[in-house]
Amino acid sequence: MAFSSVFSDPLSRCIFKKFVAMLCCLLISLYFLYFLTDSSTMPIPVKATGEDIGYLASDFKQWQSVRRKRLLQKIMSQPEQGMAGRNYYFNSGFTRTNNINGFPADGKDEGDQHYFSSAPRMPSFTNFDALAQRPILPGGTGSNSGNGKISLLGEGTKKLPQALIIGVKKGGTRALLEFIRVHPDIRAVGAEPHFFDRNYDNGLDWYRDLMPKTLEGQITMEKTPSYFVTREAPARISAMSRDTKLIVVVRDPVTRAISDYTQTLSKKPDIPTFESLTFRNRTTGLIDTSWSAIQIGIYAKHLENWLQYFPMSQILFVSGERLISDPAGELGRVQDFLGLKRIITDKHFYFNQTKGFPCLKKAEGSSKPHCLGKTKGRTHPNINPVVVQRLRDFYRPFNMKFYQMTGHLFGWDD
Repeated sequence: MAFSSVFSDPLSRCIFKKFVAMLCCLLISLYFLYFLTDSSTMPIPVKATGEDIGYLASDFKQWQSVRRKRLLQKIMSQPEQGMAGRNYYFNSGFTRTNNINGFPADGKDEGDQHYFSSAPRMPSFTNFDALAQRPILPGGTGSNSGNGKISLLGEGTKKLPQALIIGVKKGGTRALLEFIRVHPDIRAVGAEPHFFDRNYDNGLDWYRDLMPKTLEGQITMEKTPSYFVTREAPARISAMSRDTKLIVVVRDPVTRAISDYTQTLSKKPDIPTFESLTFRNRTTGLIDTSWSAIQIGIYAKHLENWLQYFPMSQILFVSGERLISDPAGELGRVQDFLGLKRIITDKHFYFNQTKGFPCLKKAEGSSKPHCLGKTKGRTHPNINPVVVQRLRDFYRPFNMKFYQMTGHLFGWDD
């Protein structure tokens, strides 16, 4: 009765209703404020002093660590074909215009073969906890062991290459590069830098700037086939890093010489015939070893120069012939040599009957099949069989020595 009598007065009831309404509004406001604070607010940062200048307050670091880890895990969870072009990739290091060093960003090798541009990819064994703990600096970048900067989105750093495809010209180096770049832990520059033969005076900083950005656990690579026959290249690469891994794609030297000539002929149709360039004296049958197409195929001679600076354990020889007949097998050896998980397998290739060599079912940064361009697999001119046999006789002793040095029988003299 007492409770009813208190609220029987209209003024009291009005005041009570307003009180209840205000209380409900306050509770709802607190509810929304709680969730907004949990998802979007940050502790006030404390500016650090010394070398690690940035926002390093412990609460702020912890918040950034969780946010970054969640984002990295989200990126990794995306399907491969759905990842290209997403806005969390930002700058991949490649564009379709000339870069500041004068290299075409969609690069061409000596056969004018375009390479695929792509965004950085997470390595298969990315340590999310390690990445998440890296400090964030103003502007959204962070330190990476003093070698560069890493953004909140993990775009990585530019490093000097840990592995090089050093040869040989017309041996299958472009195919190998395109194939190995399918691996998520490989990042390779497409254009041939020619640093250790033509551009060495530009310095290592210039060379590093050509490289794509890599994440922790990824390997930086480049290929320049002329390194193998450049006398100064072994010493220069050793000076950069004695731990550099070297890959050489070799091919039957006779077939390689004809392929080399075919490429030159496509650019200079008025050059002399293959036969006239092959012989210093046609009557005596003396081979002209000063012609580069012949000289490159003397593999044993060039290898001796490399072994003065690198042990055989740091050099992998890939068969250009098996790269065509069994690409997955040769790529398996390459992945093992580089210490990578065998991700590239038979399922990545199909054989193109028209071109006569394997193509990728899905190229790097693309969900579409890809074969090397028109400049690859050119039809060779008909060469006099007598000339071909003379060349085989010439190369035989060099091939035998090369087999002994490498411990591999490539079968070019069968």
